Amino acid sequence: MSVPIQRVLQTKGSDVLTITSDASVGEAVRRLADRNVGAIVVVEGETAVGVLSERDVVRQLAVHPDVLELTVGEVMTSPVHSCGPDATIDELMHLMTEGRFRHVPVIDDGRLVGIVSIGDVVKHRIDELATQAEQLTDYVSGSY
Repeated sequence: MSVPIQRVLQTKGSDVLTITSDASVGEAVRRLADRNVGAIVVVEGETAVGVLSERDVVRQLAVHPDVLELTVGEVMTSPVHSCGPDATIDELMHLMTEGRFRHVPVIDDGRLVGIVSIGDVVKHRIDELATQAEQLTDYVSGSY
C-alpha cells in the first residue's frame, strides 16, 4: 500500500520557500542558493500561483542572457501542479513522471502546507525497500 504524502512531510518537514511573482529572478536564485533547494513556490497571499525551479532559470538563460533581471512571474511554471496531503507516493510519482517536473507543492484547503521533490520520493522508496528487505531476511532466517 502506498504511503500518503503527509507522512513524507512529517519526516522532512513542511517548511516551504516562497516568493512573489513580482520579485526578480536574481532574488529567487539567491534564496534557492541560500537554502540549497531546487525550487521556490510563487505565491499571491497564501495561494500558490507557480513554481520557479533551477530548470526554469536555465531554460530562460538560453533565450534571455539577462534572466536575473526578469521577474519571477515571467519565468515561473504555471499553472501549479499540486497534490493534497492524502495523495499517495504512487500518485505523486505518476504525476511527476507524466508532467516531467521534480517539485510538487502540497495544498490543503487552499493553503500551501509543504513541497515534495523527486528526491524526497526516491528517499522514501529506498527506505521502504530497505525495510521490506530487512523483514524478508528476518522471515527467512526465522528471526521474526
